[in-house]
Amino acid sequence: MSEPLILVVEDDYNLAKLLQYNLEKAGYRYQHVGSGEEALGLMGQKTYDLMLLDIMLPGIDGFEVCRKIRQNELHKDLPIVMLTAKGEEIDKVLGFELGIDDYVVKPFSPRELNLRIRAILKRNRRGRRDVQEVLTCDGLEVDIARHRVTLDGRELTLTLMEFKLLVVLLRRRGEAQSRETLLSDVWDVDKSINTRTIDTHITRLREKLGNTGKLIKTVRGIGYKLEAAGEETDEK
Repeated sequence: MSEPLILVVEDDYNLAKLLQYNLEKAGYRYQHVGSGEEALGLMGQKTYDLMLLDIMLPGIDGFEVCRKIRQNELHKDLPIVMLTAKGEEIDKVLGFELGIDDYVVKPFSPRELNLRIRAILKRNRRGRRDVQEVLTCDGLEVDIARHRVTLDGRELTLTLMEFKLLVVLLRRRGEAQSRETLLSDVWDVDKSINTRTIDTHITRLREKLGNTGKLIKTVRGIGYKLEAAGEETDEK
């Protein structure tokens, strides 16, 4: 098993280098970005085990980053520890209301931070034991942790967006999803963008799934849903 990968979102590069030294010394893998926009952009590219998130960031702040992550179906369970120079009670309350796992006020002890990270990762691993990491349906198998899709034992090559789209449809099997909802949950973009983008990706996903692509149904006037054989309605 590889070492946990931690994403550090911190615009103070001196502090970021100090964090890198201490995290790598503690046996963690490390990646750093200096803004919330960069952090959100990485969410669909790698699977992180924990995020260290500063509140005061250029552009969107840490609170908004946390809010967007918790609203995303694919990343809502990512452990988040907020790092901030602020110590006011209201900031702590807001952070926990948004779903952070812990809160550390600068300056902090690297040893204390490592202990908190270790406790969160241990708790998170324990909580995942009962979580289904592999989604299956009629010969289709999606291993979320490994980012791997197979159909009747044959591995498929999907783009990142096709993979995320398939995961959302599988997790909400039998439930109609509007194009707007899919844009928000898969692309994390404003709903004013042309929703026909969804249609193009659904078409490509169906093609890659072959006959199994028929399980993705068009729901007239709404969007799409995925149903296993035997669960079909009269929708096309």
